[in-house]
Formats: sequence, structure tokens, C-alpha cells
Amino acid sequence: MAIREVFMPALSSTMTEGKIVSWTKSPGDRVAKGDTVLVVESDKADMDVESFAEGFLAILLFEAGSSVPVGQTIALIAETEAEIAEAKKLGATAAPSASTAAPAAASTAIATPVAAATAPSQASGRLIASPRAKKLAKDMGVNLEQLKGTGPNGRVVAADVASAAGKPLPANMVSPSAPQVVTAGTVAPIIVTTAAPPSVPMAKLVPFNTLQNAVNRNMVASLAVPTFRTGFTITTDKLDGLYKQLKPKGVTMSALLAKAVSMTLKNYPVINSSFTDAGIQYHGAINVSVAVAMPDGGLITPVLANADQMDIYSLSRAWKDLVDRARAKQLQPAEYSSGTFTISNLGMFGVDKFDAILPPGTGAILAIGASRPTVVATADGAIAVRQQMQVNMTADHRIIYGADAAAFLQDLAKLIETDVNSLTM
Repeated sequence: MAIREVFMPALSSTMTEGKIVSWTKSPGDRVAKGDTVLVVESDKADMDVESFAEGFLAILLFEAGSSVPVGQTIALIAETEAEIAEAKKLGATAAPSASTAAPAAASTAIATPVAAATAPSQASGRLIASPRAKKLAKDMGVNLEQLKGTGPNGRVVAADVASAAGKPLPANMVSPSAPQVVTAGTVAPIIVTTAAPPSVPMAKLVPFNTLQNAVNRNMVASLAVPTFRTGFTITTDKLDGLYKQLKPKGVTMSALLAKAVSMTLKNYPVINSSFTDAGIQYHGAINVSVAVAMPDGGLITPVLANADQMDIYSLSRAWKDLVDRARAKQLQPAEYSSGTFTISNLGMFGVDKFDAILPPGTGAILAIGASRPTVVATADGAIAVRQQMQVNMTADHRIIYGADAAAFLQDLAKLIETDVNSLTM
């Protein structure tokens, strides 16, 4: 007998669990080597998982929608059709994993209070009654042990005591929202209240999706890095003019900024480097990551590989393709995890300036604000209005120093302000 296990694969170096998006094969289907068996949502993309064994898909241990730790068995493949039944037995007797045990525990926790609400007013021989109920029972001569409580978890409340005694609830124990106990021969007091406030939508807890969990882990890891921030004001009149000329040809502002950054990085290899325990890792390529918000939460950083070597038109086409595939969750790990420098541009949303958190594995990230008309003093002492934007760089202080960051930003500003046409060469 040969029964093979299908494991949750590690689709990236940072992946600790994957979410099963869908099974492309059903129990009983024949599977060949290389066939796609399921689609898994890794940290930042949906990826096909192929079978390394040939046979019949016998049993699925996790349904679509389940989040499963890397390395966990998720299905069994039988070599022959006759072994499917045996594989199902093995799957049925397998111990539940943490992923399957957690929902069961949650269900139990939710069910317990519901069951307890109809329980008797005594638990383990101990009477459950509110302080007001105990005082009222003493005043009215009611034996609490003979009552069945209507309060939370079967608790005896004052209204239960008044009802058992056949008397109205004392006025000092009546709340405006409490129901009135009316018995034969008595008249309930009339209570005037204001109109009830409008109902508030029920609060809910929404679990993090796989991408958000990955972002959370990265942000926590960033807290261990000693960083510093350097700001610079760049005049963008010439950049804005170039953009207006090239926009009809499909060139985006993101591509122009990535090109400007990559060309400046060629003269500052230390800004394009990253920290390792053994020393400074200088990278052989300039791969510019640009942060993109995802529609269902979280963000991803598609990578423009060798950005300094691409012309602006190719760079713009590559960027559009990366964004489209990122939002469709079709990027390969190398397309979002191989960046050597990162750009985060919130200027398109009107944000003036902000600080970005350094992504793990990189030396610096540039936060770009909006370009706005600003009154400035010119070199000859005149007053003029110029388009200006604020940029702030967050850098790893273990490998990059203030002078490095200042020189890099100064040269980036010089390129954008005086030599912007070089971006089209």
C-alpha cells in the first residue's frame, strides 16, 4: 500500500501558514504528477499547488477557506483506487490539528452561556441571586431556593421575588428599561421615559486575512531596527510638466519617481544595501519596490527589477502589469520580495508628508507627499509660487548614516529640479 500525504507548502521565505482558496480536484479524482490540486493564498498572492505524486485524491483534511500551518498534512493521495477506502480511514483517525481544534473550542465557548441561561438558579448547590433579590426576599418572606431565576445564567433577580410574592416590584428597584410585574389586584406604576435611542449596528470581529497577517509580522520585526528619518523639500515644476507631456503615452507618476530614485541610487550603493549579521549586503541590482494598497486590506510592494536599466515607457508598462497582477493575487514571490529600496507614495491621496516604516531586509524607504503650490523666496530675493513636495526617508542606522541620507536626497532633488529630462533617456 502506498498512501502519500499532501502538505501545506511554504510558498515564500516568510510564509508560516497558508489559506486554502479552493481545491481543483475532488475526492476520488485521478491525479497525475504536476497536476494542480489546490490554490493557496500565501502571504501576498494566490498560487497553484501541484501534486508530486500520482494516484487518486482520497480525502481532504481541510476544506476551502481553512488557514493551515506550513508543513501540515492537508490531504491524502492513494496510489490505487482500491486503497482509497484505507486512506479515508487513516484521514478519519488522524488527530485534529491546532487549526481544526480552535474552531471547536470557540464553538464550545459560545454554546456554554446559552445553555447556562436556562439552567436552574442553583449551581453546585449554591444559590445564584442578586443582592436586591436577597434583600427583597427577606422583606417579603419568600424562600429563594424555591424560585427559578430569569436573570443571566439562571440568576434570581428582584422581579422573580416580587412575582412569587404576588406583589409589585418596589419603585426604588424599577429601572426605566425594566419590564413591570403586574399581578391581580394591583396597578403598575406609570413610568414616563424618553424615546429609545436609535439602534447601533452590531459590532463584529473580523479576523486578519493572510496578507494582513504577513504585514503585521513585518511591521513588528521592523521595531527591532534602529532607524532615523531625514526630510527634504523638492520643487516639482519640471517634473509635473514632464508628466503632463508623457501621461498620454501611458507614463505614470509612479514610474517617473521610481526611475528618478533608481538613477540616483546608482551613485549611492550604501542606500541600496541591507544589513546582515555578517556585514553590509551590497546588492548587484537596483530593484525598486513601490507600496500598493490591496482592495481587501493590507499592502503589497511589487518590485520594478533593474529599474535603472529600463526606459520610462517600459518601466510604466511593467508597473501597470505588476499592479494588475498584484490586485489579482497573481504575483510570484520574487516579484514582491526582492526589492532593494522602497517607495511609498501617499501624495496621490493629498497627504502632505508622512514617515514610513522600514520594510525588513532593506536599508531605506522613501515616503513621498503631495506636490502643492508654495510661496517661496527665490535666489534673487523675489517672491514666487512653486510646486513643491515633501519627501522623508527612513533608513537603517546600522548601515546608513545621516550624511549618506542627506547627500542622496540632495542629488535626487537636483535630478528632479534641474535634470528631469534625463528620465526619458
